[in-house]
Amino acid sequence: MHSEKKLNVGIIGTGFIGNGLLNVIRLLPDMQVSAVLTHRDPAGFDQPELYTASVQELIDRSDLVAECSGDILYAAEVVAKVLQAGLPVVTMDAELQITAGTYLSTLGLLSEAEGDQPGALAALGREVTAMGFTPLVYGNLKGFLNLNPTLEDMQYWAKAQGISLEQVTGFTDGTKVQIEAALVANGLGAAVAQQGLYGYESLDVDEGSKRLAEAARALGMPISDYLLCSPKAPRKFPAGVFITAGYGDNQAPALKYLKMGEGPFYTLVRNYHLCHIEIPKTIRMLMAGDILLDNSAAPTASVGAIAKHVLEPGTLIRRADRNFAIRGEALKILDAPAHVPIGLMSDAVIVRRVEPGQLIDFADVELPDSLAQRAWGYTLGAAAGV
Repeated sequence: MHSEKKLNVGIIGTGFIGNGLLNVIRLLPDMQVSAVLTHRDPAGFDQPELYTASVQELIDRSDLVAECSGDILYAAEVVAKVLQAGLPVVTMDAELQITAGTYLSTLGLLSEAEGDQPGALAALGREVTAMGFTPLVYGNLKGFLNLNPTLEDMQYWAKAQGISLEQVTGFTDGTKVQIEAALVANGLGAAVAQQGLYGYESLDVDEGSKRLAEAARALGMPISDYLLCSPKAPRKFPAGVFITAGYGDNQAPALKYLKMGEGPFYTLVRNYHLCHIEIPKTIRMLMAGDILLDNSAAPTASVGAIAKHVLEPGTLIRRADRNFAIRGEALKILDAPAHVPIGLMSDAVIVRRVEPGQLIDFADVELPDSLAQRAWGYTLGAAAGV
């Protein structure tokens, strides 16, 4: 009896997500890692034959590619080549999606993966709507927020948590949750209700989610936002997501009996997201032509770069340490069409003095030429309907 051929999965990147996915796929019977694209010396890895610096070799050895690098400028270039070669791409990089995803999706099948908050919300959204609920709030849950953490604190937590300094700082100052909210807004047809989101501090998810639902009802459309766990909360929020939705009045008695409350708003919580461990679910979906989540052909939301302190002309902002100079805030694209998306703030040189709290515009910086920047131009046109 012959076993079915395994799916050959290529991976871009060797960090926490990329290496984690590699180890997950080693346990699965239906797929195998066929190539890993890296800048590093293959001799430094187990199974060095898997590793390559050649994008073409990655393409030639793969049936699908998972983008896990976290480097927006680099990823946009590589993903474009992979899509143009006819291979589907799964990514767990909301920043890539909101910067370049609308353009990249014109080249082939591109999907955000389940496992991080946007993919978790997309999956939960499918479940919720399949039951007849009408989503009002696509919500993230945040346990702590410090808009301007110190380098010393972030170095400590990066080491303690085993992730990069860039990642831990983006989590702490809220940049990550803003990026995720923008992707969810674009991909699931919701709105960013105000610049920087509401992010209500709440004692519990049920109380805070209903405040957000009231805001969505007043706006007249679903919103993408988050709740911040109050220091006075009796217990920490789960590491998950929630959707607050409405339902027809005829089911109110049944929903009350089922411990969903009095209504008219009902909050459904998914209390986990498992990062790279969930990516294979999306890989299988995408191979069947099913896109879980993308940035849409007509995006409305972006994340602008906000200065944390005075930025003088000549200041170089590199991706690796940018979070000590800037943070991100979700916004409506057409409210600030000249803003620089935070995804493009890599090797950026400030050319005009920028004040603390100021939204950085293209006139304030010189950016290296990149496919990501050209893709943003396409996104801007799509947002404007041109």
